[in-house]
Amino acid sequence: MNTIDRRQFIRNLGVSSTSLPFLLGLPSLGLAKTAPSRKRLVVMFSPNGTIPKNFWPESTGSNFELKKIMEPLAPFRNRMLVLNGLNNKVRGDGDSHMRGMSCLLTGIELFPGNIQGGSDTPAGWAKGISIDQEIKNFFQSQDATRTRFGSLEFGVGVSDRADPWTRMSYAGPNQPVAPTDDPYQMYKKLYGQIRDRDSLLNILDIVRDDLKRVSKKISTEDKLLLKEHADFVRQMEQEFTQTDNKALIGNPPKFEAGITNRNDNVPRLSRMQIDLMVNSFVNDFARVGTLQYTKSVGQARMNWLNINDGHHGLSHESDKNDDAVDKLTRINKWFAGELAYLTKRLAETPEPGANGSLLDNTTIVWTNELGKGNSHTLNNIPFVLIGNGMGFRMGRSLNLKGTAHNRLMISMAHAMGHNIKYFGNKKLSQGGPIDLS
Repeated sequence: MNTIDRRQFIRNLGVSSTSLPFLLGLPSLGLAKTAPSRKRLVVMFSPNGTIPKNFWPESTGSNFELKKIMEPLAPFRNRMLVLNGLNNKVRGDGDSHMRGMSCLLTGIELFPGNIQGGSDTPAGWAKGISIDQEIKNFFQSQDATRTRFGSLEFGVGVSDRADPWTRMSYAGPNQPVAPTDDPYQMYKKLYGQIRDRDSLLNILDIVRDDLKRVSKKISTEDKLLLKEHADFVRQMEQEFTQTDNKALIGNPPKFEAGITNRNDNVPRLSRMQIDLMVNSFVNDFARVGTLQYTKSVGQARMNWLNINDGHHGLSHESDKNDDAVDKLTRINKWFAGELAYLTKRLAETPEPGANGSLLDNTTIVWTNELGKGNSHTLNNIPFVLIGNGMGFRMGRSLNLKGTAHNRLMISMAHAMGHNIKYFGNKKLSQGGPIDLS
């Protein structure tokens, strides 16, 4: 019996869709179905390129060493996949920062426009959807993977400006998706509607009536399960009359009030956003997320690292400027530390209703708009994957020797069950998905 038939059978018993998740699992109705494991994608972005000699492992395979920038990720080395040799080959209008950012997840050219970069021709928004939104749409098209929001876009220190330097997610051609970089605003988005107790209590009333209606049509053994469920409903009703957060699997994190969205608060804002993202996964609000730190050409001043220079300005300095190289190494190591915190939070958080942790079903992709800041190269774009949500063979460093990054996007979609033939620019998709098994 397929999903539609199973649901229709239950509705023919005269019950509402509210009770479907529980009733479909009763053995004596013969409708039980093994729930697929959740798969999640997180894309984390940090800007202005990296310092290759302090980032890329010297060796490939499983015996790779972590250079200074990636030292914070050492506890997760066996769950990492370091992909060197991926190139953003998208050309056309816009400077390298613009194409590096807005073509990073779309894999397609920018529209002509009137936004002038540091060089080259002016440009507009990207011509296509980004891979995070492509996977989100795929998930939202199916009952089994549909969530309340589909995707959540978190930002940390992102400028209020809207241009190709500040947007990496696109809902479609000419449709940039703005990240939310105010954690209090994100908190309200996630939990504001949950506080409607009257609506929740009304739903529980419907469920209770449905359970009474179906009790005459099931076995004695299932009646015991039904009684347990009815007791649980009564308990929920009692709890909802006392507090309005009990509907959540994981209660919202508690934040100190009044942390303003400014440069010096970036470390605190980062942890707040990460905690919100992890909690959103616990409550299955979304299975796709992005975490964007500042923006392409971002000029954050990492005062908490005793660095007063702007990040983008430093990235233009010569490789012979040892002081700049040291500062850029520490900046990128700080980003790796935030990634390590996100990974740790996912690894220590149990997967609701299943064995293992959130990290077992989540893949984080850490990337950048440039391979190296002072050359503005779009070759050797950093791509580091952590987690086990895509089923790739982890614990390795690979050199893909100039492969178009479009092919990684295809691999990511396939790993999520979305078997697309190309992504973004068709010519750059030739060769199909990269074999990462």
